[in-house]
Amino acid sequence: MKYTIEPSQKSTVKITITFDKQEWNDANMKAYQQTKGKYFVNGFRKGKAPKHVIELNYGKGVFYEDALNNLYADHYFGILEKEKDNYTVVGQPELSVEDISDDGAVLVATAPVKPDVKLGAYKGINIKKVEYNVKDEDVEAELKRLQERNSRLVEVTDRAAENGDTATIDFSGSVNGEKFQGGTAENYALVLGSGSFIPGFEEQVEGMKVGEEKNINVKFPEDYQAEELKGKDAVFAVKLNKLEKKELPEINDEFIKDAAGAESVDEYKKQTRERLEKQAKDRGDGETENNIVRAITETAEVEIPDAMIESQMDQMVQNAEYRLGMQYGGMKLADYLKYMGTDLASFREGYRAQAESTVKSQLVIDKIIREESIKAEDADIDAKLEEFAKAANKTLEEYKKDVTDSQREYIANDIVINKLFDFLKSSNNLTAEEEKPAKKPAAKKADAAEGEKKPAAKKTAAKKADAAEDGEKKPAAKKTTAKKADAADGEKKPAAKKTAKKADGETK
Repeated sequence: MKYTIEPSQKSTVKITITFDKQEWNDANMKAYQQTKGKYFVNGFRKGKAPKHVIELNYGKGVFYEDALNNLYADHYFGILEKEKDNYTVVGQPELSVEDISDDGAVLVATAPVKPDVKLGAYKGINIKKVEYNVKDEDVEAELKRLQERNSRLVEVTDRAAENGDTATIDFSGSVNGEKFQGGTAENYALVLGSGSFIPGFEEQVEGMKVGEEKNINVKFPEDYQAEELKGKDAVFAVKLNKLEKKELPEINDEFIKDAAGAESVDEYKKQTRERLEKQAKDRGDGETENNIVRAITETAEVEIPDAMIESQMDQMVQNAEYRLGMQYGGMKLADYLKYMGTDLASFREGYRAQAESTVKSQLVIDKIIREESIKAEDADIDAKLEEFAKAANKTLEEYKKDVTDSQREYIANDIVINKLFDFLKSSNNLTAEEEKPAKKPAAKKADAAEGEKKPAAKKTAAKKADAAEDGEKKPAAKKTTAKKADAADGEKKPAAKKTAKKADGETK
């Protein structure tokens, strides 16, 4: 077997594999041995007909397709392994047959490969440094949240419903006198003022007393998700069954010790400020790193093969599905798409621009790492392992016995990425913006799938998970690291396609 590799168009290579007469004959004989049982020839028991007899009855090229597929499987991946220092294949090849004769066969595999990157400026450029500050109000807000989470509901019998109360109601909605799907429920607990129901509904429950029944007139918004209800006037027959108000615990040292594990209110505030300041720094660092990556990616030039973009889109869809399930009680992507009035193809296509940007960023980062010879030395890895060993109350040598090669590589990749961003920060002019409030804006209820559509930090190693968000008695999250994003490694072994066309003139 001989092969040649030459660059083709749009980051692909053409691998031409030539098999001599003996190799071709052996491949056909192997195909005969594998498939002879499926051919019927008069005068022979099934599977017992000689090879040349089957070829006479079914055509000379009857075994060509299986023979070519065997040759592809036996040799293609070995070629990729030999050429791994020159090319990284990132998707399935397109296969074609260039020549077939009694003297041999020529198979051509055109495969997408990881492209080279022409870097633009990545040192000495002006980049905005993002910083967030923590104010006293932020600490007080955390204390208030802790108080709210430890509140309890107390039944109310001596007054009418007010904003903030939890009203347990029966309701039945109709449009033009006809009930509609999803418009009826019993003993539904509604927090008044939460905005859970369409505009005007909750405000009209306010003022009702327990046992009271009332018709509530509302109008569905023009952008309501159910097409048949958009802009329609509706009447809801409502009965208030029960009314409860929220009772907050008194904030004192005893409460703080029980709810958060701190010794006093002052100690809780101190711990909370430290936690918020760490979160603010991490958030600012992440956004600064985003700015760095955007700046160095904008001026880089690279021809990205479609296979890498498609693979990234698939990953983004999988991530969106995972987030939906985690954030919304096992919600399925199919249900989300139905709710949003779209389909999987359109949803996936919405990620294309971001996928292309993400892949380009990953390629640029990888190129700079190679250009600057940024590496994780054994001493760096051992230092990180020693941190883990101390946390596990073990010596370094004891801890290293349980560390696999893949885990060590995982840590090495994280170290490389951290070194890369240390290098980029020191090599560019970071200008601090005016400090921003540390608290994030309140999250809107649910669009988990939109998480991928915003610029994520391009640092391809995951940050340490923060300890329990509110300082409560929860175990500290373990530090996790992610492998450096690499171009679709899993695509290096595509399933063999059936490519060979039957020889001209053969009979079926």
